[in-house]
Amino acid sequence: MASTGPSSPPASRSTRQRGLSAASNAGVLPPDVLFDVLLRLHAKELCRLRTVCRAWHSLTRIPNADGHQLLCTRLDLACVATVSNSCCVIDPTTGNVLALPEIPAAEHLNLENLREPYTCFAFGRTATTGEYKAIRIFCRPTLTGFHEPHLFEVFTVNSGSSSGSSQGHVFAINSSSSSGPSQAQWRARWSSDDLYEPGSAIVIGQVVYFKVDTVFDAMICGDVDPGISLDCIHSFDLEREEWRGILHGPISGIFQTDEYDDDLDDYRGLWSDITLADLRGSLGLVHYRKFRHIMDLWILRDFDSGLWVKENIIQIEPTFPTTELRVKSLFMLDDGRVVVHFPKTGLLFIYDPRTNTSAPAEMRHVDAVAMYTENLLTLQVGDMV
Repeated sequence: MASTGPSSPPASRSTRQRGLSAASNAGVLPPDVLFDVLLRLHAKELCRLRTVCRAWHSLTRIPNADGHQLLCTRLDLACVATVSNSCCVIDPTTGNVLALPEIPAAEHLNLENLREPYTCFAFGRTATTGEYKAIRIFCRPTLTGFHEPHLFEVFTVNSGSSSGSSQGHVFAINSSSSSGPSQAQWRARWSSDDLYEPGSAIVIGQVVYFKVDTVFDAMICGDVDPGISLDCIHSFDLEREEWRGILHGPISGIFQTDEYDDDLDDYRGLWSDITLADLRGSLGLVHYRKFRHIMDLWILRDFDSGLWVKENIIQIEPTFPTTELRVKSLFMLDDGRVVVHFPKTGLLFIYDPRTNTSAPAEMRHVDAVAMYTENLLTLQVGDMV
């Protein structure tokens, strides 16, 4: 989770020097110079340094802060958003915050569903131009209009090095209007004719992936054939700003095999059992087989051929809460450990495939979790978890 500002003012350099006097014998460099060097190290290297001694642990430790929901990102910038049409892009290095406009694209004015004003956001970066882009999806204009597409919009944010500094970014907003950045607006884009679930978005590289719409799950539960597998995945290319072909998931094709035989109850609730995830830069699909207390982790190896590989099988009893019906989010750390977030209890669990063991994380109930990976320099204005 992230805050649009720090929970408390960051310590000044003089204050930091006094607090780090115990680390003065850590090397030939003064503590303040050493700290500035550590700012530029990756989080993985910093974690290793913390194990050296107490002084190094003190030098590299920064408290956590909480706030709005952080959209999962591996970028230099972060994006926090709410379901009530509030979205901000943050440069964690400098603390600069850019609030994106709430007004819909010109084509969508007066089309928002005012009876159900619900918005979903995603944030990513294009590979060729390096532009940062946010997408916003409004609910369908009417509550019963499944034949109507969602209102789908794109907003472009450029980030360049601030003048004379390599430690921050300045925001520049791309606008098709000649009147300048102050008139920048969201751009309306065609929303796929296929029904997808906006709140399931996960960004991998420059592609945004979505699960199919929940209406298909309701049809299955009502013994109606929806004509599409519940593990199918829709995707949107941020650079081209266009939809790609439907990706077939790994589950529906192997039902009725020896492994899944007699698991029809699992298939009936398949939509809620699967979660899309970023598994170290690859698209992952988590299948929570709650009736067997098993969690399957699948990784997409090739989009064109639809090749999926089962990475892990996690036996969730007795460590995981059996009252949970689904997984809200899941991440894979650099060392292969898997972080699982359950929505009902708000608990975090860490699974280690090397030892096949799981343990709860020692933290309070959390409503939303995302992963932001950077160095200490990005954490000076508030940590993100």
